[in-house]
Amino acid sequence: MAAAASEQNRNLAVRVVTALVLFPFAVWFTWLGDQYFAVLIAIAAALSAGELLWMFEKRLPPTGWVGVVGAAAMPIFAWLWNDGGKPLQDWAGVVGAGAVVALLVAALLQRGELVQAPRSAALAALAWGYAGLLPAAVVALREGAGWEWVVLLFVVTWANDTLAYFAGRFLGKRPLAPRISPKKTWEGFWGGAAGSVLGALAVKALFIPDLSVPAAVLVGAGGAVLGPLGDLCESMLKRAAGVKDSGKVIPGHGGLLDRIDAVLFVAPWVVACSLWFHR
Repeated sequence: MAAAASEQNRNLAVRVVTALVLFPFAVWFTWLGDQYFAVLIAIAAALSAGELLWMFEKRLPPTGWVGVVGAAAMPIFAWLWNDGGKPLQDWAGVVGAGAVVALLVAALLQRGELVQAPRSAALAALAWGYAGLLPAAVVALREGAGWEWVVLLFVVTWANDTLAYFAGRFLGKRPLAPRISPKKTWEGFWGGAAGSVLGALAVKALFIPDLSVPAAVLVGAGGAVLGPLGDLCESMLKRAAGVKDSGKVIPGHGGLLDRIDAVLFVAPWVVACSLWFHR
């Protein structure tokens, strides 16, 4: 028991140090915006897509590479789209159709049993949506609403994760989703919900004074639900793949997907809120 507690404390220390290093880095690129932020998110999308595909394939077949490249292209596409890219908007349908053709041709060229080709193509398509389209929403938020709203997204999500961790660790008794994530509890969920709402109110007070208190609470409440759902969905994928972590790129957190799974689900909600309340 003592050894387990010591290991848990050591993991917590690594998580805290990693967060303290990464958070200012993320905020700096968020403030820079433009192509710098878009490229950073594109790199994150490519790494996340690679992790997702590697969990199931243990390698990157032709369809996997199409999935990684397509996922990386989506944040760049979102930046160009929001940066006055009318010609790009006109060609969006052609680009989408070309992507489908490229994916099926990659499946055609793939070695191994023919029955695996549709599965690999489906995984690549999932990578486009999960690791490509959802990160692209973060770029669209930065371009459309400003860096303050991206900070709001980060704080709402990470405050949820932090308070959920401590509430679950010290108060957790009732399992939330034992089939998928045995350590998650309802007590942790409600602690995380408080963190999301308090985080939204803090960002409203510091950076977005025009946002009303009810609107900030609504942003936080949506994040309180969608953040844990994002975490549970990624846990579902890891259980299906038979792995503990999506990767090992971030000390104390596992893979990049392990760190941003909640952000990916909360991002479209914050984009919607910015459209309702910011414009």
